[in-house]
Amino acid sequence: MNNALGKGRRAWGIKCGRKWLSIWILFLYSSFIIHHSSFSQSPSLAQSPSLSPSSRISLITYGPGNDDISSAFGHTEIRIIDPVLGIDRDYSYGGFDYRADYFILKFLRGTLPYYLFVHNLYEGIYYYQQNNRSIREQQLNLSLAQRQQLFSALEKNYLPENREYRYKFYYDNCATRPRDMIVEACGDSLTIPSRSRMTGKSYRDLMNDYLNEQPWYQLGMNLAIGHPADEQTDGWLAMYLPDQVHDQFALATLRQRNGQSVPLVQGEQTIFAAQKLFRQQVPFLFNPDVVFTILGIVVALFTIRRYVVGGKVDRWFDRLLFGICGFLGWFLFIMWMIRDDGVTGWNPTLLYLMPLHLPLIYWATSSASTARRRTLYFGTTSVLIVLGIFLSNIPGGFDVIFPITLLIRCIVNLQPVRRGYRTPALVE
Repeated sequence: MNNALGKGRRAWGIKCGRKWLSIWILFLYSSFIIHHSSFSQSPSLAQSPSLSPSSRISLITYGPGNDDISSAFGHTEIRIIDPVLGIDRDYSYGGFDYRADYFILKFLRGTLPYYLFVHNLYEGIYYYQQNNRSIREQQLNLSLAQRQQLFSALEKNYLPENREYRYKFYYDNCATRPRDMIVEACGDSLTIPSRSRMTGKSYRDLMNDYLNEQPWYQLGMNLAIGHPADEQTDGWLAMYLPDQVHDQFALATLRQRNGQSVPLVQGEQTIFAAQKLFRQQVPFLFNPDVVFTILGIVVALFTIRRYVVGGKVDRWFDRLLFGICGFLGWFLFIMWMIRDDGVTGWNPTLLYLMPLHLPLIYWATSSASTARRRTLYFGTTSVLIVLGIFLSNIPGGFDVIFPITLLIRCIVNLQPVRRGYRTPALVE
């Protein structure tokens, strides 16, 4: 979900998703998805004039790109043209003011206000052409009354007191807003055949279809989102993605006053066709599954050599490994607590990236720790890890490979309890 790129006096950020602070900003909601830009803001009309019969309304769909994560899902806008009034305006629900106070905090919490902005389509064409992203225009078969209603509603939304809204990745974004505005203008005359038809995919599945060629972004976003992302979608819910809005509107029909049904899309043109290029893949050794498999093998070999050959369990290594897990767990837990849209809640990843690893790993591996204490901590952790493996739903092998790596360390720490509270001699 992206932006139109142009030049003007005022800078805004455009996105249809989210970025998180540092690497996590890049991974997650760049989403979740941000791209900064500048464009000219068209002045809002003080009062919506009456459109002429020669006016027309189109749905603009920008294709996904791979220039950065912010372009991965595409973007949707509504275009209104009236040659009599000299109007050619694109309405986009994808802007935010990156100069807002406490920008990072508001963004992470999901409270950063997003805006409807208006621009001319041709201000952004060069950007999309340079990044090899398609631009498709579907002219909608709306009556003059429906066109006027939609135009007036968009202009009302564009008033300074109305243009702000609370962005929610799956539920209220730059694709769902145009969809809702068009559906409201059409009323009961609009029929979308796939609206209530189950897609067979969850929010997460649909999202991952766009991230297969960006495996690190895919991993980061999947680590962050929780159980709500696994809700199965019907056609209506799937339209949080621009391509879904385009495809389902292409099959929709409108009932006219005489009772006759006509296609919602009167005609379609491709303003710019993206070239089919060979996309550069992530080098094999840098694929997340390969990286974590190598890490798992190294940890297993190190553990076997130290425990079986040397008869030792290294406290420093457990503190490092589980300390990092705890740090990431606290980050994900805080995101669950502070976000308003709910997509980071009930995250099974927290079963193995358990926040309480910090500080409990130090409690379990201190010089005063007993065999009973270590067995309690690592035994409980083992159970949570196994549950996490079964409940996690991350594509690829990360949510099996990495938990098993942790499980290996847990197993070597499960030492028999001798004399109740004696510290095991194998630990150093």
